[in-house]
Amino acid sequence: MGVQMTIEEVVGSLESGMTIGIGGWGSRRKPMALVRAICNSPVTDLTVISYGGADVGLLCAAGKIRKLVAPFVTLDSIALEPHFRLARQSGAIEFEEYDEGMFMFGLYAAAHHLPFLPTYAGLGSDVLATNPSLKTVRNPYGEEELLAVPALKMDAALVHLQRADARGNGLYLGGDPYFDDLYAKAADRTYLSCEKLVDTADLLKEGPVQALLVSRAQVAGVVETPGGSHFTTGDDDRRDERFQKFYVESAADPEKWAAFRSRFLDGDEAAYQDAVRAWREESK
Repeated sequence: MGVQMTIEEVVGSLESGMTIGIGGWGSRRKPMALVRAICNSPVTDLTVISYGGADVGLLCAAGKIRKLVAPFVTLDSIALEPHFRLARQSGAIEFEEYDEGMFMFGLYAAAHHLPFLPTYAGLGSDVLATNPSLKTVRNPYGEEELLAVPALKMDAALVHLQRADARGNGLYLGGDPYFDDLYAKAADRTYLSCEKLVDTADLLKEGPVQALLVSRAQVAGVVETPGGSHFTTGDDDRRDERFQKFYVESAADPEKWAAFRSRFLDGDEAAYQDAVRAWREESK
């Protein structure tokens, strides 16, 4: 059962060399407050498992990732995450590439404590050539060969939902759960950040029972982080497109990125939110 924690307590429980799963999808509902705190922590040498977006980009920029396991790293409305691209082109990280369907089956396998799951996804593509460690298995009830996707096991998972209670039950608002329930089940422990903590009795006033995505049974800690998914989609299920564009433009130039990092990333989460509000006023 989850316990209420601070951002600092969550990140303080992580260790260098861990395998960390990060929920969300691309530039949608990412636990960015926790990611920003990892960037400012001594934790390093991480293996990150993610449908990647700005979470992966920031961790690459901060030199925190040793290995990335992902099907893509995108900002959705901007095709390629710039800091991931730089890290990949420079060889700064190891990259294990799956397609989206294979990645999903890897999450399913880990969530159900299976060593692998078979799938047709990836067969006939270059995935096997770029990832020679992948194996195929023969269908025991037929003749066809299937790809055996290994379980994507994690030491810890970080997920962000719009609502949660202090026990760790999490509810999403919007149209897509983004597999966060699989991350929670696949990890040895899961930390849930949320836009707003509410009483357990009030959770279903926020959304239907089908939106109760994450159970307290999988959650080690829950932390309230208003605006904590910024600049990815958040409480209103919308992305801050203007700030995302500003982020990408800053990444293109070392001096601009140093200024961006100093203004937005070198302090705590309260300082980040204050800086974003000031930037919005300046850029009207």
